[in-house]
Amino acid sequence: MRTGNAVYIVSALALVPLAASAAAEPAPPFAPPAKPNIIVILADDLGYGDVHCLNPGHGKILTPNIDKLAAQGMAFTDAHGSSSVCTPSRYSLLTGRYNWRTRLQNGVLNIDSPALIAADRITLPKLLRQQGYQTAGMGKWHLGLTLPVKDQRLQVDQPIANGPETRGFDAYLSSDNRLFPPFMFTENGRFVGTPLLKETRVGLKYGQGTSLKMDDFAHILPAVTDKAVKTIESLAAKQKPFFIYYAPSTPHDPFVPTPEWKGKSGLGVYADYVMELDFEVGRLLAALDKTGQADNTIVIFTSDNGCAPYSGSKSCSASGYARYDGVAGMKAQGHFPSAQFRGYKSDTWDGGHRIPFIVRWPGVVKPGATCAQLVGQIDLLATCAEITGVKLADNAAEDSLSLLSLLKGGGQPVRDTLVHHSFNGRFSIREGQWKLILCAGSGGWGAPPKVAKGEKLPEVQLYNMSVDEGEQKNLQAEHPEIVKRLTEKLEKLVAEGRSTPGTPQKNDVPIDIFKKGK
Repeated sequence: MRTGNAVYIVSALALVPLAASAAAEPAPPFAPPAKPNIIVILADDLGYGDVHCLNPGHGKILTPNIDKLAAQGMAFTDAHGSSSVCTPSRYSLLTGRYNWRTRLQNGVLNIDSPALIAADRITLPKLLRQQGYQTAGMGKWHLGLTLPVKDQRLQVDQPIANGPETRGFDAYLSSDNRLFPPFMFTENGRFVGTPLLKETRVGLKYGQGTSLKMDDFAHILPAVTDKAVKTIESLAAKQKPFFIYYAPSTPHDPFVPTPEWKGKSGLGVYADYVMELDFEVGRLLAALDKTGQADNTIVIFTSDNGCAPYSGSKSCSASGYARYDGVAGMKAQGHFPSAQFRGYKSDTWDGGHRIPFIVRWPGVVKPGATCAQLVGQIDLLATCAEITGVKLADNAAEDSLSLLSLLKGGGQPVRDTLVHHSFNGRFSIREGQWKLILCAGSGGWGAPPKVAKGEKLPEVQLYNMSVDEGEQKNLQAEHPEIVKRLTEKLEKLVAEGRSTPGTPQKNDVPIDIFKKGK
Protein backbone atom coordinates (compact mmCIF):
# COMPACT_ATOMS: atom_id res chain seq x y z
CA MET A 1 0.00 0.00 0.00
CA ARG A 2 1.48 3.37 -1.03
CA THR A 3 -0.15 6.44 0.44
CA GLY A 4 1.13 9.83 1.43
CA ASN A 5 -0.52 9.79 4.86
CA ALA A 6 -1.15 7.01 7.34
CA VAL A 7 -4.78 5.92 7.33
CA TYR A 8 -6.26 3.82 10.12
CA ILE A 9 -9.50 1.91 9.56
CA VAL A 10 -11.36 0.16 12.35
CA SER A 11 -13.58 -2.64 11.20
CA ALA A 12 -17.25 -1.90 11.76
CA LEU A 13 -17.72 -5.57 12.63
CA ALA A 14 -15.91 -5.02 15.92
CA LEU A 15 -18.63 -2.60 16.99
CA VAL A 16 -21.60 -4.87 16.27
CA PRO A 17 -22.81 -7.20 19.10
CA LEU A 18 -23.40 -10.85 18.30
CA ALA A 19 -27.01 -11.66 17.41
CA ALA A 20 -29.05 -13.25 20.19
CA SER A 21 -30.66 -15.61 17.75
CA ALA A 22 -29.87 -16.85 14.28
CA ALA A 23 -33.53 -17.54 13.52
CA ALA A 24 -33.84 -14.80 10.90
CA GLU A 25 -30.35 -13.89 9.75
CA PRO A 26 -30.30 -11.28 7.00
CA ALA A 27 -28.72 -12.10 3.67
CA PRO A 28 -24.98 -11.35 3.65
CA PRO A 29 -24.06 -8.03 2.02
CA PHE A 30 -22.72 -8.00 -1.51
CA ALA A 31 -18.97 -8.68 -1.46
CA PRO A 32 -16.98 -7.38 -4.44
CA PRO A 33 -14.51 -9.81 -6.02
CA ALA A 34 -10.89 -9.75 -4.86
CA LYS A 35 -9.85 -8.86 -8.40
CA PRO A 36 -12.66 -6.79 -9.91
CA ASN A 37 -12.83 -5.96 -13.59
CA ILE A 38 -11.54 -2.45 -14.25
CA ILE A 39 -12.62 -0.09 -17.04
CA VAL A 40 -11.00 3.30 -17.61
CA ILE A 41 -13.02 5.65 -19.82
CA LEU A 42 -10.74 8.46 -20.98
CA ALA A 43 -12.45 11.24 -22.93
CA ASP A 44 -10.37 13.60 -25.06
CA ASP A 45 -10.51 17.36 -24.30
CA LEU A 46 -13.68 17.12 -22.21
CA GLY A 47 -13.80 20.04 -19.79
CA TYR A 48 -14.65 19.71 -16.11
CA GLY A 49 -17.69 21.91 -16.69
CA ASP A 50 -18.91 19.85 -19.64
CA VAL A 51 -20.23 17.17 -17.26
CA HIS A 52 -23.59 18.49 -16.10
CA CYS A 53 -23.56 17.08 -12.56
CA LEU A 54 -20.18 18.74 -11.91
CA ASN A 55 -21.36 22.13 -13.17
CA PRO A 56 -25.13 22.35 -12.66
CA GLY A 57 -25.19 26.13 -12.48
CA HIS A 58 -23.27 26.85 -15.69
CA GLY A 59 -23.32 23.53 -17.50
CA LYS A 60 -25.95 23.43 -20.23
CA ILE A 61 -24.95 20.19 -21.97
CA LEU A 62 -27.03 17.19 -20.97
CA THR A 63 -24.88 14.22 -19.89
CA PRO A 64 -27.38 11.78 -18.31
CA ASN A 65 -25.22 8.65 -18.52
CA ILE A 66 -22.14 10.25 -16.98
CA ASP A 67 -24.36 11.89 -14.35
CA LYS A 68 -25.88 8.48 -13.55
CA LEU A 69 -22.41 7.02 -13.18
CA ALA A 70 -21.62 9.75 -10.63
CA ALA A 71 -24.91 9.10 -8.81
CA GLN A 72 -23.92 5.45 -8.51
CA GLY A 73 -20.36 6.20 -7.43
CA MET A 74 -18.00 8.93 -6.28
CA ALA A 75 -17.24 12.24 -8.03
CA PHE A 76 -13.88 13.86 -7.25
CA THR A 77 -14.03 17.65 -7.46
CA ASP A 78 -10.29 18.45 -7.20
CA ALA A 79 -8.83 15.91 -9.65
CA HIS A 80 -6.17 16.70 -12.25
CA GLY A 81 -4.35 15.33 -15.23
CA SER A 82 -0.59 15.67 -14.91
CA SER A 83 -0.55 17.96 -17.94
CA SER A 84 -2.94 20.24 -19.77
CA VAL A 85 -2.43 18.39 -23.06
CA CYS A 86 -2.98 14.80 -24.11
CA THR A 87 0.23 12.85 -24.74
CA PRO A 88 1.85 13.77 -21.42
CA SER A 89 -1.28 13.25 -19.31
CA ARG A 90 -1.88 9.85 -20.93
CA TYR A 91 1.69 8.87 -20.17
CA SER A 92 1.20 9.68 -16.48
CA LEU A 93 -2.16 7.90 -16.25
CA LEU A 94 -0.71 4.67 -17.63
CA THR A 95 2.66 4.77 -15.82
CA GLY A 96 2.06 6.58 -12.52
CA ARG A 97 5.05 8.79 -13.33
CA TYR A 98 5.13 12.50 -14.11
CA ASN A 99 5.36 13.11 -17.85
CA TRP A 100 8.07 15.77 -17.51
CA ARG A 101 10.51 13.14 -16.23
CA THR A 102 10.69 11.93 -19.86
CA ARG A 103 12.21 13.44 -23.00
CA LEU A 104 8.87 15.17 -23.71
CA GLN A 105 9.43 18.52 -22.02
CA ASN A 106 6.67 20.39 -23.85
CA GLY A 107 3.99 19.85 -26.45
CA VAL A 108 2.77 16.47 -27.66
CA LEU A 109 4.12 13.67 -29.83
CA ASN A 110 3.76 13.55 -33.59
CA ILE A 111 1.86 10.68 -35.13
CA ASP A 112 5.15 9.00 -36.10
CA SER A 113 7.16 9.78 -32.93
CA PRO A 114 9.03 6.95 -31.17
CA ALA A 115 7.36 5.35 -28.17
CA LEU A 116 7.39 7.54 -25.07
CA ILE A 117 6.86 4.70 -22.58
CA ALA A 118 10.06 2.70 -22.12
CA ALA A 119 9.71 -0.99 -22.99
CA ASP A 120 10.72 -2.11 -19.50
CA ARG A 121 8.50 0.34 -17.59
CA ILE A 122 5.53 -0.99 -15.65
CA THR A 123 2.22 0.27 -16.98
CA LEU A 124 -1.31 -0.10 -15.71
CA PRO A 125 -2.24 -2.84 -18.21
CA LYS A 126 1.11 -4.59 -17.72
CA LEU A 127 0.66 -4.67 -13.93
CA LEU A 128 -2.86 -6.04 -14.24
CA ARG A 129 -1.88 -8.61 -16.86
CA GLN A 130 0.74 -9.90 -14.41
CA GLN A 131 -2.14 -10.43 -11.97
CA GLY A 132 -4.08 -12.57 -14.42
CA TYR A 133 -6.16 -9.86 -16.10
CA GLN A 134 -7.16 -9.87 -19.75
CA THR A 135 -6.21 -6.44 -21.09
CA ALA A 136 -7.66 -4.59 -24.08
CA GLY A 137 -7.72 -1.02 -25.35
CA MET A 138 -9.50 0.91 -28.04
CA GLY A 139 -9.40 4.48 -29.29
CA LYS A 140 -6.67 7.07 -28.98
CA TRP A 141 -3.11 6.00 -28.10
CA HIS A 142 -0.88 8.99 -29.04
CA LEU A 143 2.08 7.72 -27.00
CA GLY A 144 4.38 6.91 -29.87
CA LEU A 145 5.29 3.81 -31.86
CA THR A 146 7.42 2.77 -34.82
CA LEU A 147 5.61 2.97 -38.14
CA PRO A 148 6.83 0.80 -41.03
CA VAL A 149 8.46 3.35 -43.33
CA LYS A 150 10.61 2.80 -46.41
CA ASP A 151 11.82 5.63 -48.62
CA GLN A 152 9.57 8.04 -46.74
CA ARG A 153 6.47 5.99 -47.48
CA LEU A 154 4.30 4.06 -45.06
CA GLN A 155 4.26 0.34 -45.78
CA VAL A 156 0.68 -0.41 -44.81
CA ASP A 157 1.11 -4.14 -45.35
CA GLN A 158 3.90 -4.33 -42.76
CA PRO A 159 3.61 -4.56 -38.94
CA ILE A 160 3.88 -1.62 -36.57
CA ALA A 161 6.42 -1.91 -33.75
CA ASN A 162 6.50 -0.58 -30.17
CA GLY A 163 2.78 0.13 -30.04
CA PRO A 164 0.30 -0.45 -27.19
CA GLU A 165 0.45 -4.23 -27.66
CA THR A 166 4.07 -4.04 -26.47
CA ARG A 167 3.21 -1.96 -23.41
CA GLY A 168 0.81 -4.30 -21.64
CA PHE A 169 -2.24 -4.68 -23.85
CA ASP A 170 -3.28 -8.08 -25.17
CA ALA A 171 -5.22 -6.31 -27.91
CA TYR A 172 -5.67 -2.71 -29.06
CA LEU A 173 -7.76 -1.04 -31.77
CA SER A 174 -6.18 2.37 -32.41
CA SER A 175 -7.90 5.31 -34.09
CA ASP A 176 -4.75 7.48 -34.27
CA ASN A 177 -4.03 6.79 -37.93
CA ARG A 178 -7.71 6.92 -38.84
CA LEU A 179 -7.50 10.69 -38.36
CA PHE A 180 -4.19 11.02 -40.20
CA PRO A 181 -2.75 9.48 -43.35
CA PRO A 182 -3.27 6.79 -44.41
CA PHE A 183 -6.67 7.18 -42.62
CA MET A 184 -6.80 3.59 -41.44
CA PHE A 185 -7.56 1.95 -38.11
CA THR A 186 -4.73 -0.12 -36.73
CA GLU A 187 -5.36 -3.24 -34.68
CA ASN A 188 -2.83 -5.36 -32.82
CA GLY A 189 0.09 -3.78 -34.65
CA ARG A 190 -1.39 -3.97 -38.16
CA PHE A 191 -3.14 -1.52 -40.47
CA VAL A 192 -6.75 -2.51 -41.14
CA GLY A 193 -8.51 -2.08 -44.49
CA THR A 194 -7.48 0.02 -47.47
CA PRO A 195 -5.64 3.36 -47.29
CA LEU A 196 -7.61 6.41 -48.34
CA LEU A 197 -4.58 8.08 -49.91
CA LYS A 198 -2.87 7.23 -53.16
CA GLU A 199 0.37 8.47 -51.64
CA THR A 200 0.78 7.34 -48.03
CA ARG A 201 3.64 9.59 -47.04
CA VAL A 202 4.63 10.38 -43.46
CA GLY A 203 3.79 13.90 -42.34
CA LEU A 204 0.58 14.61 -44.27
CA LYS A 205 -2.23 16.19 -42.31
CA TYR A 206 -5.83 15.05 -42.62
CA GLY A 207 -7.68 16.43 -45.60
CA GLN A 208 -4.65 16.93 -47.85
CA GLY A 209 -4.57 14.98 -51.05
CA THR A 210 -7.93 13.29 -50.43
CA SER A 211 -11.60 13.88 -51.05
CA LEU A 212 -12.35 13.47 -47.34
CA LYS A 213 -14.75 15.89 -45.70
CA MET A 214 -14.89 16.54 -41.99
CA ASP A 215 -18.06 14.50 -41.58
CA ASP A 216 -16.27 11.46 -42.95
CA PHE A 217 -14.72 11.06 -39.51
CA ALA A 218 -18.09 10.83 -37.73
CA HIS A 219 -18.10 7.04 -37.70
CA ILE A 220 -14.95 6.80 -35.55
CA LEU A 221 -16.64 7.29 -32.16
CA PRO A 222 -19.38 4.66 -32.63
CA ALA A 223 -16.86 2.27 -34.22
CA VAL A 224 -14.59 2.49 -31.17
CA THR A 225 -17.59 1.90 -28.89
CA ASP A 226 -18.67 -1.07 -31.01
CA LYS A 227 -15.24 -2.57 -30.35
CA ALA A 228 -15.52 -1.86 -26.62
CA VAL A 229 -18.96 -3.50 -26.39
CA LYS A 230 -17.82 -6.58 -28.30
CA THR A 231 -14.72 -6.80 -26.12
CA ILE A 232 -16.80 -6.69 -22.93
CA GLU A 233 -19.05 -9.43 -24.27
CA SER A 234 -16.08 -11.57 -25.26
CA LEU A 235 -14.01 -11.12 -22.10
CA ALA A 236 -17.00 -11.48 -19.78
CA ALA A 237 -17.52 -15.00 -21.10
CA LYS A 238 -14.11 -16.04 -19.81
CA GLN A 239 -13.47 -16.84 -16.17
CA LYS A 240 -10.80 -14.19 -15.74
CA PRO A 241 -10.94 -10.52 -14.69
CA PHE A 242 -10.48 -7.95 -17.43
CA PHE A 243 -9.09 -4.44 -17.85
CA ILE A 244 -10.43 -2.24 -20.64
CA TYR A 245 -9.01 1.15 -21.64
CA TYR A 246 -11.74 2.92 -23.63
CA ALA A 247 -10.21 6.12 -25.03
CA PRO A 248 -12.39 7.73 -27.70
CA SER A 249 -10.88 10.76 -29.44
CA THR A 250 -13.98 12.73 -28.46
CA PRO A 251 -14.86 15.59 -28.07
CA HIS A 252 -11.46 16.58 -29.53
CA ASP A 253 -11.70 18.26 -32.92
CA PRO A 254 -12.74 17.62 -35.62
CA PHE A 255 -16.18 17.96 -34.00
CA VAL A 256 -18.08 15.39 -36.02
CA PRO A 257 -21.28 14.14 -34.37
CA THR A 258 -23.22 11.63 -36.42
CA PRO A 259 -26.35 12.96 -38.19
CA GLU A 260 -28.71 11.83 -35.43
CA TRP A 261 -26.81 13.97 -32.90
CA LYS A 262 -26.37 17.13 -34.94
CA GLY A 263 -28.36 19.95 -33.39
CA LYS A 264 -29.44 17.90 -30.35
CA SER A 265 -27.80 20.15 -27.76
CA GLY A 266 -29.05 23.49 -29.05
CA LEU A 267 -25.61 24.81 -28.11
CA GLY A 268 -23.65 23.99 -31.24
CA VAL A 269 -21.50 21.29 -32.76
CA TYR A 270 -19.11 20.80 -29.83
CA ALA A 271 -21.95 20.31 -27.36
CA ASP A 272 -23.64 17.90 -29.80
CA TYR A 273 -20.43 15.87 -29.83
CA VAL A 274 -20.28 15.81 -26.03
CA MET A 275 -23.86 14.53 -25.93
CA GLU A 276 -22.98 11.77 -28.37
CA LEU A 277 -20.00 10.83 -26.22
CA ASP A 278 -22.33 10.54 -23.24
CA PHE A 279 -24.61 8.28 -25.28
CA GLU A 280 -21.67 6.04 -26.21
CA VAL A 281 -20.65 5.82 -22.54
CA GLY A 282 -24.20 4.65 -21.88
CA ARG A 283 -23.78 1.90 -24.47
CA LEU A 284 -20.66 0.66 -22.71
CA LEU A 285 -22.37 0.67 -19.31
CA ALA A 286 -25.34 -1.18 -20.82
CA ALA A 287 -22.95 -3.87 -22.05
CA LEU A 288 -21.78 -4.39 -18.46
CA ASP A 289 -25.40 -4.77 -17.36
CA LYS A 290 -26.22 -7.15 -20.19
CA THR A 291 -23.26 -9.42 -19.43
CA GLY A 292 -23.90 -9.39 -15.68
CA GLN A 293 -20.56 -7.70 -15.00
CA ALA A 294 -21.72 -4.35 -13.61
CA ASP A 295 -21.45 -5.40 -9.95
CA ASN A 296 -18.01 -6.93 -10.57
CA THR A 297 -16.50 -3.92 -12.33
CA ILE A 298 -14.81 -0.69 -11.27
CA VAL A 299 -15.66 2.00 -13.83
CA ILE A 300 -13.49 5.12 -13.90
CA PHE A 301 -14.60 8.05 -16.06
CA THR A 302 -12.22 10.92 -16.73
CA SER A 303 -10.68 13.19 -19.39
CA ASP A 304 -7.08 13.77 -20.44
CA ASN A 305 -7.21 17.57 -19.99
CA GLY A 306 -9.57 20.52 -20.12
CA CYS A 307 -11.76 21.75 -22.96
CA ALA A 308 -9.86 23.22 -25.93
CA PRO A 309 -10.28 26.99 -26.24
CA TYR A 310 -11.10 26.70 -29.94
CA SER A 311 -14.10 24.47 -29.19
CA GLY A 312 -17.22 26.38 -30.11
CA SER A 313 -20.87 26.55 -30.94
CA LYS A 314 -20.48 27.15 -34.67
CA SER A 315 -18.47 25.43 -37.37
CA CYS A 316 -18.11 25.51 -41.10
CA SER A 317 -16.36 23.27 -43.57
CA ALA A 318 -14.12 24.67 -46.26
CA SER A 319 -11.92 22.48 -48.43
CA GLY A 320 -12.23 19.68 -45.92
CA TYR A 321 -11.27 21.80 -42.90
CA ALA A 322 -13.36 23.14 -40.04
CA ARG A 323 -13.22 26.53 -38.37
CA TYR A 324 -14.68 27.04 -34.92
CA ASP A 325 -15.69 30.21 -33.13
CA GLY A 326 -14.17 29.30 -29.76
CA VAL A 327 -15.82 28.81 -26.38
CA ALA A 328 -17.22 32.36 -26.36
CA GLY A 329 -20.29 31.22 -28.30
CA MET A 330 -21.12 28.59 -25.68
CA LYS A 331 -20.46 30.94 -22.78
CA ALA A 332 -22.84 33.47 -24.35
CA GLN A 333 -25.51 30.75 -24.10
CA GLY A 334 -24.69 30.04 -20.46
CA HIS A 335 -22.36 27.03 -20.85
CA PHE A 336 -18.93 27.31 -19.24
CA PRO A 337 -16.73 24.32 -20.22
CA SER A 338 -14.22 25.05 -17.44
CA ALA A 339 -16.96 25.82 -14.89
CA GLN A 340 -15.62 28.38 -12.40
CA PHE A 341 -11.98 27.68 -13.20
CA ARG A 342 -9.63 29.82 -15.26
CA GLY A 343 -8.14 28.69 -18.54
CA TYR A 344 -8.51 25.84 -20.98
CA LYS A 345 -6.53 23.04 -22.55
CA SER A 346 -2.78 23.88 -22.73
CA ASP A 347 -2.84 26.26 -19.73
CA THR A 348 -1.34 25.72 -16.31
CA TRP A 349 -4.36 27.48 -14.82
CA ASP A 350 -6.80 24.92 -13.46
CA GLY A 351 -9.12 24.95 -16.47
CA GLY A 352 -6.31 23.29 -18.38
CA HIS A 353 -5.89 20.23 -16.19
CA ARG A 354 -8.73 19.98 -13.65
CA ILE A 355 -10.77 17.16 -15.08
CA PRO A 356 -13.88 15.04 -14.45
CA PHE A 357 -12.94 12.02 -12.32
CA ILE A 358 -15.76 9.65 -11.38
CA VAL A 359 -15.44 6.15 -9.91
CA ARG A 360 -18.22 3.57 -9.61
CA TRP A 361 -17.43 0.44 -7.61
CA PRO A 362 -20.51 -1.43 -6.34
CA GLY A 363 -20.16 -2.66 -2.78
CA VAL A 364 -17.19 -0.40 -2.02
CA VAL A 365 -17.87 3.16 -3.16
CA LYS A 366 -20.93 4.73 -1.58
CA PRO A 367 -23.43 5.85 -4.25
CA GLY A 368 -23.74 9.60 -4.68
CA ALA A 369 -20.50 10.33 -2.81
CA THR A 370 -18.24 13.27 -3.53
CA CYS A 371 -14.62 13.78 -2.57
CA ALA A 372 -12.96 17.20 -2.43
CA GLN A 373 -9.46 15.86 -1.73
CA LEU A 374 -6.60 16.72 -4.08
CA VAL A 375 -5.98 13.73 -6.40
CA GLY A 376 -4.49 13.00 -9.80
CA GLN A 377 -5.02 10.60 -12.67
CA ILE A 378 -1.43 9.66 -11.97
CA ASP A 379 -2.75 7.87 -8.85
CA LEU A 380 -4.61 5.18 -10.79
CA LEU A 381 -1.67 2.79 -11.02
CA ALA A 382 -0.93 2.74 -7.27
CA THR A 383 -4.67 2.46 -6.59
CA CYS A 384 -5.03 -0.60 -8.83
CA ALA A 385 -1.87 -2.08 -7.34
CA GLU A 386 -3.33 -1.89 -3.84
CA ILE A 387 -6.70 -3.22 -5.00
CA THR A 388 -5.02 -6.28 -6.51
CA GLY A 389 -2.50 -6.74 -3.69
CA VAL A 390 0.64 -5.73 -5.58
CA LYS A 391 3.64 -4.11 -3.89
CA LEU A 392 5.18 -1.66 -6.33
CA ALA A 393 8.92 -1.70 -6.94
CA ASP A 394 10.96 1.43 -6.28
CA ASN A 395 11.40 2.05 -10.01
CA ALA A 396 7.67 1.80 -10.78
CA ALA A 397 4.95 4.46 -10.54
CA GLU A 398 7.30 6.87 -8.79
CA ASP A 399 4.64 9.58 -8.46
CA SER A 400 1.48 7.52 -7.85
CA LEU A 401 -0.41 7.26 -4.55
CA SER A 402 -3.27 4.89 -3.78
CA LEU A 403 -6.76 6.38 -3.56
CA LEU A 404 -8.29 3.22 -2.10
CA SER A 405 -8.86 4.75 1.33
CA LEU A 406 -10.78 7.64 -0.25
CA LEU A 407 -12.87 5.26 -2.34
CA LYS A 408 -13.81 3.44 0.85
CA GLY A 409 -15.00 6.71 2.38
CA GLY A 410 -11.94 7.72 4.36
CA GLY A 411 -11.54 11.41 5.08
CA GLN A 412 -7.78 11.66 5.51
CA PRO A 413 -5.93 13.25 2.56
CA VAL A 414 -3.86 10.88 0.44
CA ARG A 415 -1.65 13.58 -1.01
CA ASP A 416 -0.91 17.20 -0.15
CA THR A 417 1.17 18.01 -3.23
CA LEU A 418 0.59 17.69 -6.96
CA VAL A 419 2.62 19.05 -9.87
CA HIS A 420 0.97 20.47 -13.01
CA HIS A 421 2.58 20.97 -16.42
CA SER A 422 1.46 23.09 -19.38
CA PHE A 423 1.73 22.82 -23.16
CA ASN A 424 4.80 25.06 -23.17
CA GLY A 425 6.42 22.99 -20.42
CA ARG A 426 5.73 25.46 -17.62
CA PHE A 427 5.47 24.10 -14.09
CA SER A 428 3.06 24.74 -11.27
CA ILE A 429 2.74 23.00 -7.92
CA ARG A 430 -0.23 22.61 -5.58
CA GLU A 431 0.25 22.12 -1.87
CA GLY A 432 -2.98 22.18 0.09
CA GLN A 433 -4.66 25.51 -0.56
CA TRP A 434 -1.65 27.08 -2.30
CA LYS A 435 -0.79 26.94 -5.98
CA LEU A 436 2.48 28.30 -7.32
CA ILE A 437 2.92 28.88 -11.07
CA LEU A 438 6.46 29.39 -12.40
CA CYS A 439 5.60 31.69 -15.30
CA ALA A 440 3.96 35.04 -15.88
CA GLY A 441 1.00 33.90 -17.96
CA SER A 442 -0.94 30.76 -18.80
CA GLY A 443 1.97 28.59 -19.87
CA GLY A 444 -0.13 27.65 -22.86
CA TRP A 445 -2.41 29.27 -25.41
CA GLY A 446 -4.31 31.44 -22.96
CA ALA A 447 -3.71 35.18 -23.22
CA PRO A 448 -1.75 36.68 -20.29
CA PRO A 449 -3.40 39.33 -18.13
CA LYS A 450 -3.23 42.88 -19.46
CA VAL A 451 -0.84 45.31 -17.80
CA ALA A 452 -0.25 49.02 -18.14
CA LYS A 453 2.20 50.18 -20.78
CA GLY A 454 5.76 49.86 -19.55
CA GLU A 455 4.86 47.38 -16.79
CA LYS A 456 5.67 43.68 -16.66
CA LEU A 457 3.83 40.76 -15.15
CA PRO A 458 5.49 39.05 -12.17
CA GLU A 459 7.55 36.03 -13.19
CA VAL A 460 5.60 33.80 -10.80
CA GLN A 461 1.98 33.49 -9.66
CA LEU A 462 0.67 32.37 -6.27
CA TYR A 463 -2.99 31.69 -5.58
CA ASN A 464 -4.96 30.66 -2.52
CA MET A 465 -7.26 28.09 -4.12
CA SER A 466 -9.47 27.82 -1.02
CA VAL A 467 -10.82 31.33 -1.63
CA ASP A 468 -9.78 32.03 -5.22
CA GLU A 469 -10.61 29.04 -7.43
CA GLY A 470 -10.64 31.34 -10.43
CA GLU A 471 -6.97 32.29 -9.89
CA GLN A 472 -7.61 36.01 -10.10
CA LYS A 473 -5.55 37.48 -7.25
CA ASN A 474 -1.80 36.88 -7.51
CA LEU A 475 -0.40 36.80 -3.96
CA GLN A 476 3.26 36.24 -4.80
CA ALA A 477 4.30 39.67 -3.51
CA GLU A 478 2.45 39.20 -0.20
CA HIS A 479 3.84 35.71 0.51
CA PRO A 480 7.45 35.42 -0.69
CA GLU A 481 8.08 32.76 1.97
CA ILE A 482 5.44 30.48 0.41
CA VAL A 483 6.88 31.08 -3.05
CA LYS A 484 10.32 30.10 -1.75
CA ARG A 485 9.07 27.01 0.11
CA LEU A 486 7.04 25.65 -2.80
CA THR A 487 9.84 26.35 -5.28
CA GLU A 488 12.27 24.42 -3.11
CA LYS A 489 9.80 21.58 -2.73
CA LEU A 490 9.38 21.32 -6.50
CA GLU A 491 13.14 21.38 -6.99
CA LYS A 492 13.53 18.56 -4.47
CA LEU A 493 10.96 16.21 -5.96
CA VAL A 494 12.38 16.88 -9.43
CA ALA A 495 15.92 16.14 -8.26
CA GLU A 496 14.91 12.92 -6.45
CA GLY A 497 13.22 11.45 -9.52
CA ARG A 498 10.12 10.64 -7.50
CA SER A 499 7.51 12.29 -5.27
CA THR A 500 6.55 9.18 -3.28
CA PRO A 501 8.49 7.44 -0.50
CA GLY A 502 11.30 5.23 -1.76
CA THR A 503 14.77 5.13 -3.22
CA PRO A 504 15.60 8.17 -5.40
CA GLN A 505 15.33 7.52 -9.13
CA LYS A 506 16.72 9.18 -12.25
CA ASN A 507 14.80 11.38 -14.65
CA ASP A 508 15.26 10.55 -18.32
CA VAL A 509 16.69 13.99 -19.15
CA PRO A 510 17.87 17.10 -17.26
CA ILE A 511 14.89 19.23 -16.22
CA ASP A 512 14.75 23.02 -16.12
CA ILE A 513 11.76 24.02 -14.04
CA PHE A 514 12.17 27.74 -14.79
CA LYS A 515 12.61 27.43 -18.59
CA LYS A 516 15.20 30.20 -18.48
CA GLY A 517 15.61 32.04 -21.72
CA LYS A 518 12.47 30.52 -23.21
